[in-house]
Amino acid sequence: MKKKLRVSPHHLLILLAGVLWGCMGLFVRPLNARGLTSWDIVFLRAVSTTAFLAVFLVIKDRRLFRIRLRDLWCFFGTGICSIVFFNYCYFTEITLTSLSIAAILLYTAPAFVMVLSAIFFKEKLTPRKIFALGLSFLGLLFVTGVFGSAERLTLPTLLIGLGAGLGYALYSIFGRCALNRGYPSYTISFYTFLFATVGTVFFAEPSRVFQVVTNAPSDVLFAVTFALVSTILPYLAYTVGLQAVENGQASIIASIEPVAATLIGVIWFHEPMTAGILIGAVLVLAGIVVSQGKTE
Repeated sequence: MKKKLRVSPHHLLILLAGVLWGCMGLFVRPLNARGLTSWDIVFLRAVSTTAFLAVFLVIKDRRLFRIRLRDLWCFFGTGICSIVFFNYCYFTEITLTSLSIAAILLYTAPAFVMVLSAIFFKEKLTPRKIFALGLSFLGLLFVTGVFGSAERLTLPTLLIGLGAGLGYALYSIFGRCALNRGYPSYTISFYTFLFATVGTVFFAEPSRVFQVVTNAPSDVLFAVTFALVSTILPYLAYTVGLQAVENGQASIIASIEPVAATLIGVIWFHEPMTAGILIGAVLVLAGIVVSQGKTE
């Protein structure tokens, strides 16, 4: 007899994380309208998160700062190859197309994870996983306008969106390497965003970021809210939730993110919801759910 699904506070925390991540467009577009580039916004997110996590680790346990020099490549991977690349592509995509399409393209990440895990960790590409990849690919055909959509994406816009999905997926790959070396999630998060800060400072204009976010008290509050809502709170909520929820189930729950982003785009920014986008979203999310199913 099957066990009934029990919703615990840990499940709700992961759901909250997904919803908060889906709210990214509420901050990225206004910051872009105020003159900040995608690189500036990535830098703002990274440096504010690094500062918060540094204070948090000092209070919690200073031993969490300890890492081995030979493992720096893991954090270069999570910080530069994943966070910097993914954030830049995603923030750029948000300014080029609708929030729904940007979020759906971002959630091609599980497909990238499956392929990369098969290559680097020798995980089997089971029939279930291949079917999931097929669903995701079919969903992309609807989202990008090949089937049944009034809006057709240009090739650069499509590639940038898929780049966001690839960058998002790389966090799972490099993050697993760091976890396998015994690092706590808080340590991984801190050094991830520290590397991301260093990586973006060369492309952003920190002086312009400082000027924009300190122009008025309301701007300071907006920047702090951006850091809290888009990064700090969802990452902490997701980390705490993972203490009692397995990774596969957590990724399914967090897939509420593109749904939240789509609703915000429709309600807040009055973006159209076409049948193609709706069908594509369902297919991409179905691919995520199928890919996380247990194989006997």
